[in-house]
Amino acid sequence: KLQSKILILTICAAGIGGTFQYGYNISIINAPTSYIQTFMNETWLERTGVPLESNMILLLWSFTVSAYPLGGLTGAVVAGPMAIMLGRKMSLLLNNVFVIVAAILSGFSRMAKSFEMVMLSRFFTGVNAGVSMNVQPMYLAESAPKKLRGAVALTSASFTALGLVLGQVVGLRELLGGEESWPFLLASNVVPALIQLTALPWLPESPRYLLIDRGDEESCISALQKLRGNSDLSAELEEMLAEKAAVKGQRAKNPWELFQNQSVRRQLLSIVVLSSAMQLCGNDSMYFYAAYVFKEAGIPPDTIPYVVIGTGSCELITSVTCNMIIDYAGRRPLLLGGYLFMAGWAIVFMVALSQQTQISWMPYLSMACIFAYILSFGIGPAGVTGVLPTEVFDQMSRPAAYMICGALLWFNLFLVGTAFPFIVKTLAHFCYIPFLVVCICTALYVGFFLPETKGKSFLEISEEFNKRNLSAQSRAGFYKGPEEIKSTPL
Repeated sequence: KLQSKILILTICAAGIGGTFQYGYNISIINAPTSYIQTFMNETWLERTGVPLESNMILLLWSFTVSAYPLGGLTGAVVAGPMAIMLGRKMSLLLNNVFVIVAAILSGFSRMAKSFEMVMLSRFFTGVNAGVSMNVQPMYLAESAPKKLRGAVALTSASFTALGLVLGQVVGLRELLGGEESWPFLLASNVVPALIQLTALPWLPESPRYLLIDRGDEESCISALQKLRGNSDLSAELEEMLAEKAAVKGQRAKNPWELFQNQSVRRQLLSIVVLSSAMQLCGNDSMYFYAAYVFKEAGIPPDTIPYVVIGTGSCELITSVTCNMIIDYAGRRPLLLGGYLFMAGWAIVFMVALSQQTQISWMPYLSMACIFAYILSFGIGPAGVTGVLPTEVFDQMSRPAAYMICGALLWFNLFLVGTAFPFIVKTLAHFCYIPFLVVCICTALYVGFFLPETKGKSFLEISEEFNKRNLSAQSRAGFYKGPEEIKSTPL
């Protein structure tokens, strides 16, 4: 069917220049680490006649790595206003400007003998990832039919995992991971941007944005017809008009207004818990341990980069599997199962690490734990977390909710990246205890407080949360306490 082809093309065009870039740019920086550090030292020596001390090289490298989450945080903050003023599709298209600037900077950095250009390039790459991580799930969930909404929005996680794997592959020394080719490796992110700039302009804008934000019913119907073909649009249009009536007279909210609004307290708490847990659960830190564990298992150092590609492939396979089952299994079981399995594997992993040198087969168990942990993350938390803000917030609150989610995601990525080496140093083999606590607490929250959103319209989900918020307020308001308590200074 033509309409399903248009929807598939929309998913691919949004994904390749969207969350694909997030995964791709996280992994391409790993291969040329030593070459860029050497370039920094040589450049400094040429400028000043004095080589850099090893501590100084490490500091400059940490600035380069930190520039990415800092850019991501900036991108997450500007994504909301962009999505409101320019629309979802135009935001994704304009977002490619950041990555093109980044590619020019990194591509010419060695020629210009400037390591500062690499740092600036990573910042702009981060801005691009920050915008796409927020706008893409919003755009796709608003463009998808209700019965496929979870699967379509979840493709954002699949494209992230695909970017991660391709970044690992392109970073192999046989391709662009060699000493001479690292500027081309860092600049290769321009290719997905050019593909998106070629394909996305021909595809429709989010129908929901056109009707509710712009009030353009004609363009909305035209976009729906492209996406749905000749199928009956009356029920979907009626639901959108009902949501439009529900938010009539309102303007797009700011993030701080969501914190002040009692009626969205439960939704806000849910996305704060889940967005924080996504980075604080220790999945990215597994990649940190992968090379060490594989080496202990007796895998030759030359072969390790190829085995590490297997870890990225795990996340890709599970996120694609999750895509297929999310609209059958529901959101809660996938999140709950994912975090409970991760908690279990974290315990096994710590035991295996502590016995690594005592028992001969323990390195193989550690290796199995790495794959199992990444698989558990991919089956639920990796994808479902990005879908929820679209489903639990109305059209006027959605961009602000994504700004909060994005800011938390990037801040926590920075936090874990900075703190993890110190956690390893302090807790040694038991470094996964903080992540274990996060996984258990998140699983408890999902189990007790998060309602299922599968197969419901945005308005039905909103009404269910409103009931929960009202019942929480009425319980809180049942006993006010004496007047003196109210005025006690704390």
